[in-house]
Amino acid sequence: MKRSSAVLAASLAMAAGQAQAQVQADPSGSSPLVAALQWVQGTLLGNLATTAAVIAVAVVGYLMLTGRMEWRRGLMVVVGAFIIFGAVSIVAGIRSLAQAGF
Repeated sequence: MKRSSAVLAASLAMAAGQAQAQVQADPSGSSPLVAALQWVQGTLLGNLATTAAVIAVAVVGYLMLTGRMEWRRGLMVVVGAFIIFGAVSIVAGIRSLAQAGF
């Protein structure tokens, strides 16, 4: 019983250490830039952008199905929406690869 609780405590301590190592402080004087970029991110990923993306995908899908738009251009719109809304996950993956040393 004591060994399992010691192993659990050690693994929790290592996990907390790894999580703290990933936190990076912003440089001094960067708060206006960070605030501006957070506003842009909120605008690009907010309700208005989500609604516009849904309408764009619906219109492009309709045009593709009726033969009024070529498939390649329509797929570019859909892939672009995936990239915009998945940008946070894409950057997190790149950062984790960079931290792993690859």
